[in-house]
Amino acid sequence: MLPLFFKSCNDLISKWEEMLSSNGSCEIDVWPSIQNLSSDVIARTAFGSSYEEGVRIFQLQKEQAELTMEVLMKIYIPGWRFLPTTTNKRLKEIDRDIIASLTNMINKREREIKEGEATKNDLLGILLESNHKEIEENNNNKNVGMNLDDVIKECKLFYLAGEETTSVLLVWTIVLLSKNPNWQARAREEVLQVFGNKEPDFEGLSHLKIVTMILYEVLRLYPPVVVIPRAVYKDVKVGNLTLPAGVQIALPIVWLHHNSELWGDDSKVFNPERFSEGISKASNGRISFFPFGWGPRSCIGQNFSMLEAKMAIALILQHFSFELSPTYAHAPTPVITLQPQYGAHITLHKV
Repeated sequence: MLPLFFKSCNDLISKWEEMLSSNGSCEIDVWPSIQNLSSDVIARTAFGSSYEEGVRIFQLQKEQAELTMEVLMKIYIPGWRFLPTTTNKRLKEIDRDIIASLTNMINKREREIKEGEATKNDLLGILLESNHKEIEENNNNKNVGMNLDDVIKECKLFYLAGEETTSVLLVWTIVLLSKNPNWQARAREEVLQVFGNKEPDFEGLSHLKIVTMILYEVLRLYPPVVVIPRAVYKDVKVGNLTLPAGVQIALPIVWLHHNSELWGDDSKVFNPERFSEGISKASNGRISFFPFGWGPRSCIGQNFSMLEAKMAIALILQHFSFELSPTYAHAPTPVITLQPQYGAHITLHKV
């Protein structure tokens, strides 16, 4: 999928270059561009040739997430969600539209698989082929594997897990590198040393130590998901605490990532050096860093996200230097993920 990452990232670089003035610089809000980049990447990798329809679905999901957060931030009135308010009607309309589009896309792919056509190497194709094999191996038992509703939910999750998280990782990386020009220079030096002006490749991206340290520190300070909810399915003892089955717990990632007992007195300071010996030695706690979750419930897409982020940052550093615009206002705000409320206004300079 790396060529698809490159294509989407290269399109972004070209758009930014077109915006440069005659002196080789410009001021832009990079947040919408970064969102479009991540949306384009996940749409291409999830739906292949149907990626334009995927982009439309993801735009609807974005609107749905924003409306949902608006509802959640209001005073709760029992039964309010059943009333035909403008917001409630729009939420239902979006949901119907998304389900109809995904159903058509999935049914078309299912027909192609049954007719023996080669599976397209995208997430939907891989998911359906795997599901098809599992059902066949169980004598076409329809109770085995995923039904249409399950597949639709997985497709919806591609967006939230694959677009939202990577876009916020990238935007906070650009903001923090703008605030810390010494680290920006070190990262650019590493990228140019590994790739020069050539297209980044898989092996080279895997050897970007400084860029990786920077991305980890960004994920520590601005984790895309600030709290992870978990359900306790059986009685369990954690230290002196007994948790009965049925209890819901919340793991406050953002609090743990800023805790001075775990990370030292500079816990609120941007210092990628703390990850110079890897994640395990970065803090005083054994498991203090989990932007992608941990254990059997850790994010299946974390390598995908990190590789996309490295590709994007490497290409941006090859082409531009950047600094915060005087109009930038720092306001991290949770809208499902931790986003810049007023955008990310950056001044770009051609390298």
